[in-house]
Amino acid sequence: MVMVASALAADKAQLTVYTALETDQLKAYQQAFNKANPDIEIKWVRDSTGVITAKLLAEKANPQADVVWGVAASSLALLDRNGMLEPYAPMNLDAIMSKYRDAKNPPAWWGMDVFGATVCFNTVEAKKRNIPVPTSWKDLTKPEFKGQVVMPNPASSGTGYFDVVAWLSLWGDEGGKGGGWKYMDALHQNIAQYTHSGSKPCNMAAAGEYVAGISFEYRAHTNKAKGAPIELVFPKEGLGWDLEAFAIHKGAKNIAAAKKLADWASSKDAMLLYGKNFAITAQPGVAPKLDSIPADYESRLIKMDFNQSAAQREAVLAEWSKRYDAKSEPRK
Repeated sequence: MVMVASALAADKAQLTVYTALETDQLKAYQQAFNKANPDIEIKWVRDSTGVITAKLLAEKANPQADVVWGVAASSLALLDRNGMLEPYAPMNLDAIMSKYRDAKNPPAWWGMDVFGATVCFNTVEAKKRNIPVPTSWKDLTKPEFKGQVVMPNPASSGTGYFDVVAWLSLWGDEGGKGGGWKYMDALHQNIAQYTHSGSKPCNMAAAGEYVAGISFEYRAHTNKAKGAPIELVFPKEGLGWDLEAFAIHKGAKNIAAAKKLADWASSKDAMLLYGKNFAITAQPGVAPKLDSIPADYESRLIKMDFNQSAAQREAVLAEWSKRYDAKSEPRK
């Protein structure tokens, strides 16, 4: 029996898939894909967005990944600028909204779902400290929030990076002198810690460690659904966001299997799964209404240019690290 099992495993096409998907999503996506494609085995390499992006860039001369599935579109745009992606139009590309995919034909990458900014606000801890519910980003700079705000480090978290991009977009960059940096200077005074994960600030707020955790709506929605005493706050100035996106890596060892995964991952079946976790899917009209997410959520998202976001990434992160990295949690 062992020999038969080994032979069957050897017959399967293997795909090494780099991902920043949440671990609680991977299993459902893999099971559904394998139901349709039992002859392809996925080997996951998972970490936070910044770590996965850095790993892929470091491996440029000797690529290890076949597919990148569930990594921020801003990161995939950066890989594309470095000539690391294999353009491919998946079977269901026409159903994906143009603003949620690479403009080239065939595209180097395309989106699965939107993940956007949310503040997880612990109502129990806030009441103890007499802190009112914030309605804006600027509310988080008020004195009552001192030491009570946590957010992701943009160098390691895609969520952290889209927050920074949003603030610079809303209030200006001007080479480190704009209103976006002045806002972050003020926010930094109230920050207890910058985490290396986009989920962690919401988890910390949900556990009552801090009053406000800047995070993204999937983690906020799931924590609230589990009974955490949090309100989801969508600051009125506008929300940063990114796409979980898909790309085939240039030099993929099994291109036929990679294309099969792309075809499935862009299908309505896959989008229905993404819609269980996210309010907006790249195919419109698929995601059901999620509790706690406002009906006009999509209209609150700021205008995003993923190519520009990729182009300015290095300079923005260098400036951010110089100013604020002292409050980052220690790396493991």
